[in-house]
Amino acid sequence: MKAWYLLYCKPRGEARAQQNLALQGIETYLPTFPEKKLQKGQVTVRRVSLFPSYLFVYFDPEVTSVARIHSTRGVIRIVGCKELMTAIDESVIHRIKMREHKLMSQLMPESVAQPEMVQGENVCFTEGPFAELEGVFDESNGEKRCFVLFELMGKQQRVAVDKSAISRLDKK
Repeated sequence: MKAWYLLYCKPRGEARAQQNLALQGIETYLPTFPEKKLQKGQVTVRRVSLFPSYLFVYFDPEVTSVARIHSTRGVIRIVGCKELMTAIDESVIHRIKMREHKLMSQLMPESVAQPEMVQGENVCFTEGPFAELEGVFDESNGEKRCFVLFELMGKQQRVAVDKSAISRLDKK
């Protein structure tokens, strides 16, 4: 009977094991979570393994040989595999998938490429010394920077900022 089992993989080898198992037609699941990182002034989001060196595999031990799984590149062993293998309840896998999906969907609005801002569009500073102030997008200044106009002490000021430090104002 098909069920989920836990594999222990070589260090940082879970992606390799997953790829090699997929080539054999065996379903796998590698839970990840989004990790935000600031690199060179840009916020990047990358997926990091939730359980480093572990991978879930879905197969029927009566149809697919356990030795075949063990001999797959990147795999060390099936966890708890002595005489009897312990299957993982499908509801546990489902809950992990739901939580992973929820975390990723919370970050998606930031990570999805949005159309270029246009001159005159209302923006809000999201970080830096002007955080939460509103302004007007003036023009792009290269690939990562732009000019924003805002009022400070009764005068209109033009400031160059990272595009990641501003966001469009929601139209109400």
